[in-house]
Amino acid sequence: MKIKVCGITRPEDLEALVELGADYAGFIFYGKSPRFAGNKLDGRTVREKGKNISKVGVFVNADARQIMQTVKDYALDLIQLHGEESAALCGQLRETVPVMKVFHVHEKGYEQVSPYLGASDYFLFDTASADYGGTGRQFNWELLKDYGFDQPFFLSGGIGPADADTLRQWAHEKLFAVDVNSRFETSPGVKDLEKVAAFIKQLKGKTKK
Repeated sequence: MKIKVCGITRPEDLEALVELGADYAGFIFYGKSPRFAGNKLDGRTVREKGKNISKVGVFVNADARQIMQTVKDYALDLIQLHGEESAALCGQLRETVPVMKVFHVHEKGYEQVSPYLGASDYFLFDTASADYGGTGRQFNWELLKDYGFDQPFFLSGGIGPADADTLRQWAHEKLFAVDVNSRFETSPGVKDLEKVAAFIKQLKGKTKK
């Protein structure tokens, strides 16, 4: 199971994720987020310090030109679309860079994903909210038990240090990666690297050498 640590805003945290063996580092390019990376990390720093980790750019209802310029500036390997982006836009962007489309899970289930099957590479399931994520709350993972598509997904929403064993036991066959953020911080955008290291070790069974 792969691990994505999102909300990176500091060069030292990015360097640490590489050393700890995280698979993805997430950078939020949504100006209203307290973890907005655009005014804290420049493209050169991310390119140089993140050479050995997959870099994910998180966008909310941004236009295609802005997204593609950011992909170029930061050498992003994957884009995560967290708003109401259309399948057509996803498909357009996917011609240049892999796309992960976010869907919100509420108490009765998740949004309709089928229109995006041919227009994205991954899905991400997150707790429903009015603010495009960042709730720190988990949804009921059993709501995904009927997910029968071939497309792999990332699991997000309030996942914390104590959830590693539960994740290993749950292990849906299409669960590709776990996405963590606020439960591994000392303040917004500042990662608690001891917690991150312990989580990676517990979930993967080892640390990177």
